[in-house]
Amino acid sequence: METCGSPPGPRVRHRIGDPATLADVEPFYRTIIGIARTLFAGQGLKFSVTGEEHIPATGGAVIAINHTGYMDFTYAGLPARRPAKRYVRFMAKKEVFDNKISGPMMRAMKHIPVDRGDAGDSYRLAVEALRAGELVGVFPEETISRSFELKKFKTGAARMAEEAGVPVIPMIIWGSQRVWTKGHPKRLGRTNTPITIKVGAPIPPYLPPAAMTEELHATMEQMLHEVQDSYHHEPGAYWVPRRLGGSAPTLEEATAEDERVAAERRARKERERTERGGPDSGDRGVSAE
Repeated sequence: METCGSPPGPRVRHRIGDPATLADVEPFYRTIIGIARTLFAGQGLKFSVTGEEHIPATGGAVIAINHTGYMDFTYAGLPARRPAKRYVRFMAKKEVFDNKISGPMMRAMKHIPVDRGDAGDSYRLAVEALRAGELVGVFPEETISRSFELKKFKTGAARMAEEAGVPVIPMIIWGSQRVWTKGHPKRLGRTNTPITIKVGAPIPPYLPPAAMTEELHATMEQMLHEVQDSYHHEPGAYWVPRRLGGSAPTLEEATAEDERVAAERRARKERERTERGGPDSGDRGVSAE
């Protein structure tokens, strides 16, 4: 759930959703979607989408998506295009916006950069977008789940929904981890991989953020199991959860690995600060947590 990597120089800031912004941004977004669909067809990806009627035709909403692969955000926007013909503004890590190729594209499509060390600006931009009637895509787990089970959720999605007065719409994607996921080679050729996307009913912001986050997690876990029940899983495959007979790590094992990697990252950043002679500022909490 997820300071902005804006280019140097003066910025002309439009509210997301302003007619002036939509006039020159949406044709580019449409073009990117068309290119993506062509690539998906070339890969032979077989999408099964249900529940798209839960995407509102107008008005803001937080789209909460589970996270199992690097391509999730490219698939998560598909239900919004039918029948509502809408676009999703995804919250993505700042590094994607810093890239000289992907950065300009992400900014042109009005996605929202997240600096995990200081997420205050991205949170404000997301709430602004929601109030302007946009759909904002969030990954409440924050990072890819190595176990392919639902990790603990951050409360950012619920807090945004409460502050903006909009619902949270749960979404489950299953099968994307077979295309490209953490710790395994990417498979971007023609794989004919089936990918299931299920959209759930909107959850209004009637509970405090912590309680709403618990309800969202429970709802998405039930949706995940329903999707898995109708999906063919290869015994022993790396992309199949241990619970379903696969070789993926358990949630507990994956959590331990995430903590180890995070500790190494913090230590590396601390060493870099020390080598630069900078002050020991310590770790800053992510406001979306």
